[in-house]
Amino acid sequence: MHKALISSAENPVAIHLIDGDMWKADKGGLDDAKQTFAATLGFKAAAGQTVLCPEADGTLGAVLFGLGGGDDRLAVSALAAKLPDGDYAVSIKPESMPFAAIVDGWIDGTYRFERYLSDDREPPRLLVPNTEDMEAFGRLGAAVDRVRDLINTPAGDMGPDAIEAHIRSMAETYSADISVVTGDDLLAENYPMVHAVGRAADIQPRIVELSWGGSEHPELAIVGKGVSFDTGGLNIKTGNYMRIMKKDMGGAAHAIALAGLVMDADLPVRLKLYIPTVENAISGNAFRPGDVLQSRKGKTVEIDNTDAEGRLILADALARACEGEPDLICDFATLTGAARVALGPDLAPYFTDDEELASAIANGSTVSGDPAWRMPLWSPYLGMLKSSVADIVNSGGGGMAGSITAALFLREFVDTKSWVHLDVWGWREAKYGRPAGAAACGLRAVWQMLQERYSKSS
Repeated sequence: MHKALISSAENPVAIHLIDGDMWKADKGGLDDAKQTFAATLGFKAAAGQTVLCPEADGTLGAVLFGLGGGDDRLAVSALAAKLPDGDYAVSIKPESMPFAAIVDGWIDGTYRFERYLSDDREPPRLLVPNTEDMEAFGRLGAAVDRVRDLINTPAGDMGPDAIEAHIRSMAETYSADISVVTGDDLLAENYPMVHAVGRAADIQPRIVELSWGGSEHPELAIVGKGVSFDTGGLNIKTGNYMRIMKKDMGGAAHAIALAGLVMDADLPVRLKLYIPTVENAISGNAFRPGDVLQSRKGKTVEIDNTDAEGRLILADALARACEGEPDLICDFATLTGAARVALGPDLAPYFTDDEELASAIANGSTVSGDPAWRMPLWSPYLGMLKSSVADIVNSGGGGMAGSITAALFLREFVDTKSWVHLDVWGWREAKYGRPAGAAACGLRAVWQMLQERYSKSS
């Protein structure tokens, strides 16, 4: 059970979730005293408006919270983030608002990255009715927390070795098999681009492979970009862009969390998790602009920019994933700033040539309320990645179509019908009253899709 959820409570504080239509219709069904108190404080059910109604003895008696138009799945996060410790129960809500949306927002808002904090604080707890699936809520909430904890941890404590250790711990929990190729062994085992990107760092680069589930099930491959810190390499980033580059392993965090969901729910698949993890550091043996790298697939890659390194390690991992003839490959990566320019911080762009898969993810986004948007794999833009000395160059286009060309680069290393690439930010600025920090992007949408896809094969 998630620490912010409870299955029973004595005298929980009532929460009234009221959208604009409810307020206009009948003031959300509030009694006269609460209507009067709310009106005195100017409450009109606008998004984020909060009224704490006291009892006669001064204790908290009820909470009113405005949802505005009701189109934000995580709206309740803004409420949960500001409530004091205690037990709460939803008394009034819009009929169209599923309880799962309330839980998603609640867990998001009560999250707190505590690894380096000296104070110990309990979150407010939400009562989950026995008609709801507490186990599923807790499972997804723990996965979202896992994403955020992994990304929020500084690179000094979340290098490639620590990422490997986390996956090893998860493998032990779920009796999964794990194999790791590290350092110069990457060359012997044919992961040349993982080696090239990570060889300049003190902590050796590696690729971690986890296997779980029976061979009688369809194979699901999940791949995540694990750049524990990205200086930009010799094309060094400026300080303002480097400041939050501990989050450049955000793709790995999403992939690890999704793998945990699959195993914890005992989804009927043969799971393969591939995490190439490196630090893109600078030293005398760092890879350089103009270098030509070999790849696992056999294609040669000219380096235009050492700050386009994530696609290089992903390319080797995707080529490895395809060798197992998977039914589906999902990869997550904090790959391009261009994706943020195109869709902003909240929408997770995804790329696939599989129309059925694209529709399934769109449906998963709608059902889960996790915003995701399909972007085009526009083949003519592959011309932007032509090289005069190698099979392909790792970046190009003069700053145009950056997220599309990055996805097209990855596609050159994929040999399977069903593949989807998510270019996630893994971050958000201060929102819902919470500090800026890690965020799950597209995780709920893909998890919803996987449940629909593989529950039918069980």
